[in-house]
Amino acid sequence: MKQKTRSRSRAARLALLIAVPALALTTACGGAESSGDGVASVSNAPKTGESKAGADASGGAAQGKSAFYDAQMKYVQCMRKNVDKDFPDPKLSGYLDWTKIDELQEKPGNEEIAKGGKDGVCTKDMLNAAKLEPRRDTQKEYESMLAHAKCMRANGVSKFTNPQLQDGNVIPGGDPNPGSPEISPDSPSYKRAQQACKDKLLDGLDGRQ
Repeated sequence: MKQKTRSRSRAARLALLIAVPALALTTACGGAESSGDGVASVSNAPKTGESKAGADASGGAAQGKSAFYDAQMKYVQCMRKNVDKDFPDPKLSGYLDWTKIDELQEKPGNEEIAKGGKDGVCTKDMLNAAKLEPRRDTQKEYESMLAHAKCMRANGVSKFTNPQLQDGNVIPGGDPNPGSPEISPDSPSYKRAQQACKDKLLDGLDGRQ
């Protein structure tokens, strides 16, 4: 049962990201052009140095890391007040520390942490912070997730899927069937692979793949 809880938590986390117009993630696969080395390239991606999370829904300019960090802290404070007083600080980069959050979520009563708390009490703050995520090169984001997926398979998690590119956005890889998980993130083999591959992901991507 824990396996499904953890997998569904990741799915819920992605659902929140989908709700942010600036992120524009979809559930479709394909749409990427493949280069000779097997690495897909962005066809309709933002210009170099620009990520889909860099602008808000109105097309405004991206905010700096300080604004992102401050917004994340507002979300963290909401979670501490309404969900768990031990909810961890964001990293210095402003990104949430999902390793610690996943561990905290295993405590009884914390099952809905990834959804912004019970009844989504902190969801608004989480989405506001996501809109302020600094711009990032979409191609680098994709290549980071691809390297991580390959590493996970090489270290024993054979079903870990590659990310996909769709309309210039990155669709994370991972469990091929999140609704009925085929990968157990609590298994010793998964945890060993996760430890071996953690440096493959750019900061912030651990919360998506």
